[in-house]
Amino acid sequence: MLLSGEHWTAFVPFAARWPLEVHLLPHRHVPDFAETSVDERDELAGLYLRLLRGIDALYPTPTPYIAAWHQAPVHSHRDQVRLMLQITSPRRAADKLKYLAGSEAAMGAWIGDVPPERAAEFLREGISRA
Repeated sequence: MLLSGEHWTAFVPFAARWPLEVHLLPHRHVPDFAETSVDERDELAGLYLRLLRGIDALYPTPTPYIAAWHQAPVHSHRDQVRLMLQITSPRRAADKLKYLAGSEAAMGAWIGDVPPERAAEFLREGISRA
């Protein structure tokens, strides 16, 4: 667990694919942004900013990342898909990037060499410095 509020929780997934990977989910089932409440959006703004500042505080230079929002399809399966943010970065150290192994690039079988507990501890340190 990295951050938690009344409406949202950010955490490092157990089987993260990237050296830095964070998931942020609403506490209730919300299929997309249009279904969020004003209170949820207000809290999201602060938590999201804290996460991004924390990621940038991990190293002496800004950390490249990809932020991918997942939402339900517009006309189907809205009760089966939950709004979720995934933030990932290939940066594994101040001067190192993760390069995909053959099994990852060709087969989608990811190899994670950073335990989620260690990744979460590292990210919590960055968030506390931001």
